[in-house]
Amino acid sequence: MTYAGRVSRGRHLRAFFACLYFAGLRPAEALGLRKQDCHLPESKWGRLVVAKSKPQANKRWTDSGEAHDDRGLKHRAENEGRPVPIPPELVTILREHIEEFGVHEDGRLFRTSRGGVISIGTYCEAWQKARVLALTPEQAVSPLAARPYDLRHAAVSLWLNAGVAAPEVAERAGHGVDVLLKVYAKCIDGGAEIANRRIDDALA
Repeated sequence: MTYAGRVSRGRHLRAFFACLYFAGLRPAEALGLRKQDCHLPESKWGRLVVAKSKPQANKRWTDSGEAHDDRGLKHRAENEGRPVPIPPELVTILREHIEEFGVHEDGRLFRTSRGGVISIGTYCEAWQKARVLALTPEQAVSPLAARPYDLRHAAVSLWLNAGVAAPEVAERAGHGVDVLLKVYAKCIDGGAEIANRRIDDALA
């Protein structure tokens, strides 16, 4: 299916950005997401099994000679997927996306009008236009959510602040626990009072 004009392209990327925020996917992981990787029940939580990553690089440095390589996941053995539970909000968005746009012949949810892999420049341009529409002028010129990748950071921060155990967050995000705690240490600073209350409850 082809997408005419900027409005259609932006609408096509809505679910792409949602995957970064609600599932904590890296942009390259979302670009590799296929319909067969998605368990999307009509209600309740669903699940993604993230199996492919399509990072963009200079054509000279990819195995295929294309602008995007086809790789497995960080911190995973070859062909090993990463299961990621997803909330009902993302389940609904992905179901709507598939119904409206269909999928590529290989199952990929997100692609260009010719079936190629969406470039970094394309989705970053769409993100910048969305920021101008969604944020106040002061916020739009600030570093707030400056890059699509910041959606992934927001997801991981949300999980940690919600009290999800670090090993579980690391598993969902595809991080090592040590790296997770180093990168997101500020997110869990100040949680001593919450921890104390939980210990009190457990002792009681």
